[in-house]
Order: sequence, then structure tokens, then C-alpha cells
Amino acid sequence: MEVREASAGYAGLTELPGEAVPFGYKQTEAGVIPEDWEVRTLRQISPSQSVGLVINPSTYYVSDGTVPMLVGSNVKANHIDWESARRISDSSNRLISASRLAAGDLVTVRVGEPGTTAVVPPEIDGCNCASMMIVRKGAGFDSRWLCYVMNSWLGLRQVEHVQYGTAQKQFNISDAVHFAYPSPRLNEQTAIAQALSDADGLIESLEQLIAKKRQIKQGTMQALLTGKQRLPGFEDKWHRKALSELFDFSGGYSASRDQLSAEGHCYLHYGDIHTSTKSFVDVTAERQELPRLDIPLNKVNANSLLKDGDVVFVDASEDDEGTSKHVVIINRDDAPFISGLHTIVAKSKTDELDHAFRRYCFQTSDIKQQFRFFAVGTKVSGVSKSNIGKIELSMPSSDEQHAIATILTDMDTELAELETRLAKTRQLKQGMMQELLTGRIRLV
Repeated sequence: MEVREASAGYAGLTELPGEAVPFGYKQTEAGVIPEDWEVRTLRQISPSQSVGLVINPSTYYVSDGTVPMLVGSNVKANHIDWESARRISDSSNRLISASRLAAGDLVTVRVGEPGTTAVVPPEIDGCNCASMMIVRKGAGFDSRWLCYVMNSWLGLRQVEHVQYGTAQKQFNISDAVHFAYPSPRLNEQTAIAQALSDADGLIESLEQLIAKKRQIKQGTMQALLTGKQRLPGFEDKWHRKALSELFDFSGGYSASRDQLSAEGHCYLHYGDIHTSTKSFVDVTAERQELPRLDIPLNKVNANSLLKDGDVVFVDASEDDEGTSKHVVIINRDDAPFISGLHTIVAKSKTDELDHAFRRYCFQTSDIKQQFRFFAVGTKVSGVSKSNIGKIELSMPSSDEQHAIATILTDMDTELAELETRLAKTRQLKQGMMQELLTGRIRLV
């Protein structure tokens, strides 16, 4: 396959002021595109568009249905979560045959996340859909190529121009048929679609590998942290202690999100603990990303200043699972770091808990169950400092703690490397879309 690239003067879909159109390209109403490409509307590309069943689809759901009924929530960009689709009966399927889909058709969300498009896979050929735009497959275009175009900025920006509604954005098919896209010949469409599909395949494989590694880590963590699996060389009995024997507890300095900025001292907001996927905050590594509070340190209680090894719990959550959310502080440089609103700071009384072990020991099902037991409230669950002190932790010797933490830290390091690789692959795919869908790079 030959790959050709336009000259350096090419600037995507738009011509830069004062720059000539590169040789082999032309200026169109859609911007600069290759000379052998056309600008075609959706109606010109696919002469058949329609809307899925415009009723409440729940009236067709049956407990023993066999035919999937797709709704907007089943459709993601370039992917249909058909296994989660509700089912309808065969008899209902015949009654609403106008909304039946064939493999290769495209469905586009009209309400909620307007413009999100996916190709119907062979696994659900003959399924139905509700309240979505259907673009019927055709011999004159590659369905996967059109799907990528419609999900790119080339398609979504056109949806934004015609969408309406406040609570839920939506658009009309009568507007969508006039959306215009730079269109290569069929063989180039297929080549572009295959290249982007290969990139999606790599992304999916990385996502699956990360999910598998997370499951393995979770299982390993639960086994090692409960003593069900012992590491070689360790046979000493574990001890169980209340957290009040290990820590002193205090509150944080209250400041709203509106008071935070890029100036001042690093500040730990309880919302950032809830949304974090990590069990620790490394102040040195994350200093640039942490929010700041511009306040003199002499106005902050010393117990609210976070030191290396401190554990910070949230004292409020909208669900029981969130009541045990926490982070361990890594602050070897002793930089000023203020614990914030709705946080409970746990500072060590003893050196019985290894610092690295703390990142994991509060994540067992036993600890989470105790947090749920002590949580109070209806819409918002909360845990007090005194109740956190009553929670009991099973702990091995310091040496075994360190050995366990080393294994789990290595697993976290591997996961972080995979996450970085995944992020770079996603960025690479976005760059490929920018180049391929505008004709800057040619594959044929």
C-alpha cells in the first residue's frame, strides 16, 4: 500500500492566510482536499436514511425476547454495546420491521449524545432500534469509513450547528441529510477505515489487557492483605488493631472549590479523592496538577498540613462504597499540602504500618464492610473520626508488610505503563484521523 503525504503547506481542512493550495489539492467549500476527492452530503453518499421506532421502546420489551432493541445508551462511538440491549419478541419484530437493521447499516444517536455513530455488527443483523437515525448501507461507500467521519470533528461540528434542546440535545434527520463530508473513492475509503480499525483494535486489546491486569491485581491484593495467601518465609501470626491505636485523627481546612486557583499552597479537595483512581498522592510528582489555596500557612491548623505517610479519608459520600475512599500522602520533601473540606486526616502514632503498605491495606473487603457498617445518613453517607477509629485492621509484621507492598507496587507500575501506552495509542489514532480523513496522508 502506497502512502502519500501532501506538501508542508497543507493545513488540514482550511487554507492558511497567504498560503497557496498544495499541488494535487483544491479549495472547496469544505476546505482544502485532494483533487480527486469530492464534497458530498450524507444524502448523496447514502440515499437512504430513516428514523428508528419513535415510541417508548419499553412497551416492546419482553422477558423471553430474542431480538435486540437498540437505544441511544447502547451506542458508543464506533461501537455498539449490543449485549446490554433489551430484547423484544419475534412477533413484535415483524410489527416494526421498518426499524429493523442489517449488518453494515449505521445508527446515529439523535437525543442525548447527538451525532454518536456506530456500524451494526453481523452479530445483531436483524435487530431493531428506537429514536435513532438509520443510515442504510450501500455499495457506493464503506460503512466503517462513514462511521469514522461522522464521529470525527468533521461530523460532530455539523451536528452542533443544528442541534437544539436544553435538558437533552437532539437534531432532526432533515438537517442531517445535508451534512457534507470530504469523500474519497471507495477503495480509499476502505483503506482509511482499515487503518483506523487496526488502531481501534490495538486500543481495544490494550484496554482488555489493562482490565485483566486490574482483576489479577485485585485478586492478589485481597489474598495477600487478608493472609489467605502467605509469601514464602513468612509464618508469624497477624495482629488485629483498631485504627485508633495506630493513628490520631483530625479534620481538614474548609475551603470551597471556588476558592481554589493556580496560586498558593497545594490543597487536597475531597472531591479529588472521590474521583481519583489511585490510592496515593505524590506531591512532588503531581505538584503542577494539584489545586491551590492562597492562604498564609499560619492560618491553617498544623494537623491539617499533610506529611509523608498521612492517610486522608473522606467523611462524606453519596454512596456506601465511597465512604472508604482515601489516599496516602507521599510528601518526602515536606512541601506545604493542606487537607481540605470533608476530609479526615490520620497521622501515625506508631511506626507499625509500612508507608507503602498503607496504599493497599485499607482496600480490602473487610475494611470496606466496616466503613459501610459505621456510615450514617440517607442521601449522603458519612463516617466520623471516632467511628473510623473503631475500624480494625489485620496486619502482619513490618517485613511482611514491605514484601506485600513491593509486589503490589510492581503490579501498579506495570498498570501505569500500560495506561501510558494506551493514552499514547489513543493520541496516535486521533492524529491518524486528522491526517487520513482530510486527505493530508493518502493510503492509495
